[in-house]
Amino acid sequence: MTPHSRTVENALWSVENAMKINPGKSKAISFTRGRVKNSLNYFWEDQRIPEASSCKYLGIIISSELSWAEQVNYRVQIAWKALHFIMRIIQNGKL
Repeated sequence: MTPHSRTVENALWSVENAMKINPGKSKAISFTRGRVKNSLNYFWEDQRIPEASSCKYLGIIISSELSWAEQVNYRVQIAWKALHFIMRIIQNGKL
């Protein structure tokens, strides 16, 4: 199957299932164990979908290396913000 026929097949599937694709909100990620990654060139209706090293999907950060580091760092940052907020409330005597 050629890349062009794959695009046509995907376009037909989305039309048949009444699904609208917004290429401006889409990202392409390559999952590989190799060190050298080839550049991805994905298109949807003649609009290029940019390549990304990670993306957020249903609240979870997925990286191309399938590592949890970015997700853990994100959650730790949120926890620190909540802790500092609680500490301010306690110091002001409002708790």
